[in-house]
Amino acid sequence: QLVESGGGLVQAGGSLRLSCAASGRAGSTYRMAWFRQAPGKEREFVAGMSWNGDTTVYADSAKGRFTISSDNAKNMVYLQMNSLKFEDTAVYYCAARTRVVVDITLPEKYDYWGQGTQVTVSS
Repeated sequence: QLVESGGGLVQAGGSLRLSCAASGRAGSTYRMAWFRQAPGKEREFVAGMSWNGDTTVYADSAKGRFTISSDNAKNMVYLQMNSLKFEDTAVYYCAARTRVVVDITLPEKYDYWGQGTQVTVSS
């Protein structure tokens, strides 16, 4: 089970930090990512972590502004979002996969999803 928190309303240029708490079977290994979906648009990749955990991948729209991080001991993953823009407005989803995949940006590679948290950026 994945539960996101930290969304809200923020002015353009502001910051938000999203959190995702993962709970599951003991001993299971997950790798996490963040996706988002704006009204009328497809779900898109925002940021994710490689299977060995030493590489982070960002969508072009997130590079330089967003940072994904994790606390494996607490089964938490975070998304720090700075310099937010109006076009960042979307529902943000935490996702987890349980296997190694070639392309971590594809939603279909993920096995579990959170319920989403709304991020609204006012211009």
